[in-house]
Amino acid sequence: MIHLFNGFQNPFGGSERETLDLYRLLGADQQVRLWATSSRVSGELMRQFPIRRISPATREVPDGGTYVFLGAHWRNKIWPYLIRRPRRLIYVFNTFHPKIIALTTGMPRLLGWPDAELVLISEFQKRMLQVEGVVHPSPIDIGRFSPRPARPDRPFTVGRLSRDTADKHHADDVALYEALLADGVAVRIQGGMPLKDRLAPHPQLELLPQGQFAAEQFLPTLDVFYYRTGSHVETFGRVVFEAMACGLPVVCHSHGGYADHISHGENGFLFETTQQAVQILAELKADPALRTDVGHKARQTVERLFSPQALQQRLDFYRR
Repeated sequence: MIHLFNGFQNPFGGSERETLDLYRLLGADQQVRLWATSSRVSGELMRQFPIRRISPATREVPDGGTYVFLGAHWRNKIWPYLIRRPRRLIYVFNTFHPKIIALTTGMPRLLGWPDAELVLISEFQKRMLQVEGVVHPSPIDIGRFSPRPARPDRPFTVGRLSRDTADKHHADDVALYEALLADGVAVRIQGGMPLKDRLAPHPQLELLPQGQFAAEQFLPTLDVFYYRTGSHVETFGRVVFEAMACGLPVVCHSHGGYADHISHGENGFLFETTQQAVQILAELKADPALRTDVGHKARQTVERLFSPQALQQRLDFYRR
């Protein structure tokens, strides 16, 4: 039995989506259970998936096997001392906070659990933290995402997708969006509520709340996917790969886990400064053939990264 643990607080959170994708993949030929480690578990997710609340009082607890924690940990809780010892303990670490690694890998003697095996989600994260562990890109069902032909009846559209949190948006991007709008470019941002008071209304500007459209519905409405964050640094950046799976040219800030998989000018574009981003976007606007070519290579990249063979190798790690 494999038990997957997550807080399951945000239906649009990266660790929640990663946990549910791993559940889907492992559950095809394995017994897998989902456990909420937070008391603030999302009711929406509880209705959609067989997520269980841990309750020693009612004996609703994990019963041994492989325990996999994704974006959650067991420290400062009583229930780990009241349940069966796992055969294996795996921690999927998807942030840059080394304190959480210390909390998870240091086992109290009284607990008696095995040493934690660490899974990182990008080589970038591994380099930044300088820790040992296997690297598994966050699993994505690329079959949900597919390229769609360009629509000449709409304006050239640049957009992005994220959660509705301020740290997902870079302060300099307000001026960039204003410049795009002034140049006749449509700007479409899902997860754009933090920008509501910073961008003046415009007929070609759409600021949508997180989750209004599923990613596979929203992303194909764009011609180019643009991405830069503020204080939040993406350890992996699954939305970038979802955009690439849709055959979109991606224009991304160079600091993030996705950057290791983007060859500038071939399957996407990386920039350091706002001026560089503006120039890249202008070139893409002027050259539909370039957009098509780069988008095609972007799709090929994610097909290799998430090929059936690559996925099986990663899943075999959990099945051991």
